[in-house]
Amino acid sequence: MGKCLGIDFGLKRTGISISDEFNKIAFPLKTVQSDNLISIIRDIIKTESIEKIIIGKPYDLKGNLPVLEKNIISLIKLLKTKFPDIFVYRIDERFTSIIAKQTIAISGVAKMKRRNKENIDKISATLILQSYLNK
Repeated sequence: MGKCLGIDFGLKRTGISISDEFNKIAFPLKTVQSDNLISIIRDIIKTESIEKIIIGKPYDLKGNLPVLEKNIISLIKLLKTKFPDIFVYRIDERFTSIIAKQTIAISGVAKMKRRNKENIDKISATLILQSYLNK
């Protein structure tokens, strides 16, 4: 059974998470610059046995998709072209950034480190992936 990769895509930074080999638990992996995303995903696919990529769908509170969605659609098309054997799935990512901030706060991380957006991005990716794994 292959692992799953979770993606919290942003124009500047993208959070990445990975599942365990049983696809039960999601772990934060890293936050990367979005312009390097495809090559980083390629490297992860080479070193890990990735079978699925789960990408957040960033609805707003009214259920609308932001302008960012166009970039995500382009990313998905590129992923399907570059990695045709890997399944790409979308999942609602509403509130993941808020939950990520709360998770970091209650984990005892120092206040200055809580503001680190890279931590928030990879925790958000972990929440996206864990939501998928829980289904």
